[in-house]
Amino acid sequence: MFGNSGRARRVGCRLAGLGAVAVLVTGVAACGGGGSSGSSGSSGSAGSSGGSTTVGLITKTDTNPFFVKMRQFASDEAKKQNAQLVTAAGKFDGDNATQVTAIENMVTQGVKGILITPNDTKAIVPTIKKYQSQGVVFIALDTALEPQNASNALFATNNFNAGKLIGEYAKAEFAGKPAKIAMIDGTTGTSVSKARHDGFLQGFGIKEGDSQIVGAAASDGDQAKAQTAMEQLLQKDPGINLVYTINEPAAFGSYQALKQAGKQKQATIVSIDGGCQGVQGVKKGVIAATSQQYPGKMAADGVDAVVKFAKNGTKPSGYTDTGVNLITDKPVKGVPSKDTAFGLKNCWG
Repeated sequence: MFGNSGRARRVGCRLAGLGAVAVLVTGVAACGGGGSSGSSGSSGSAGSSGGSTTVGLITKTDTNPFFVKMRQFASDEAKKQNAQLVTAAGKFDGDNATQVTAIENMVTQGVKGILITPNDTKAIVPTIKKYQSQGVVFIALDTALEPQNASNALFATNNFNAGKLIGEYAKAEFAGKPAKIAMIDGTTGTSVSKARHDGFLQGFGIKEGDSQIVGAAASDGDQAKAQTAMEQLLQKDPGINLVYTINEPAAFGSYQALKQAGKQKQATIVSIDGGCQGVQGVKKGVIAATSQQYPGKMAADGVDAVVKFAKNGTKPSGYTDTGVNLITDKPVKGVPSKDTAFGLKNCWG
């Protein structure tokens, strides 16, 4: 349910709290607690030799708003807990080698636990197992390892439920009206893309291969790729009136394709993530509804779990669902939702 995401939202040096930095972790603060890709950083109220708990955070990249938020909350929580946070990130989605190096460097620094959003959910496992045997706790955030129990614990959105929510919303919105569905997926083969896709189908009450599905296309969660995919599906069937998208950049790309074809008013677009731009898209009517997830909560809860382990030896375990809410200004009967005012107060990016 919680695999590699195709998110393609990109942000610069707002890592002051969450995203992550890249290769070496040295304990030198930069950019509000972390540096840009290729550098390293730390945050927290204690110095590198102050005797406090040291927590590591390794994200997929340092440019994605989702991970920026993750780092911000981890930094804030570390300060509250009088802990030191050291951070690192891959140079790009799928960069396993940099994450391996980051783990090794963090262990050298004496971290008690490492929070990680793995770029390669299988390739990173041997490194994690090596250092688990030395007493380091590993918590996967957002993205599960393969197997899931390779980490001590997982704090993440239930991506299947996120997809199901927007599927249920679309079903109620259409109220029996015939649908012609375009499915703009994420990265082929990743568990997040599959979980969200399958959740939408269940929520809408159909199965793979249903005649209402015009087609599905991978977008890697990228706006430009999603626009191209949507253009191709519109060539296949100009009557598409419902668009499922893996994330909000894919939703905006799909909207651009529809707009250029003069068909933006005929199609309902639903999406997942709940970033600030995405919620603004809901407010403006570009996106009908989105499922909002909470990367900040994943990170803050992860920091707390490592600090608790350091204090009393209690190891975190199992899966913790960090929640999801449907965001829309056009609620439908039978599907719980929050409005965009709530969404904007709780968004990221």
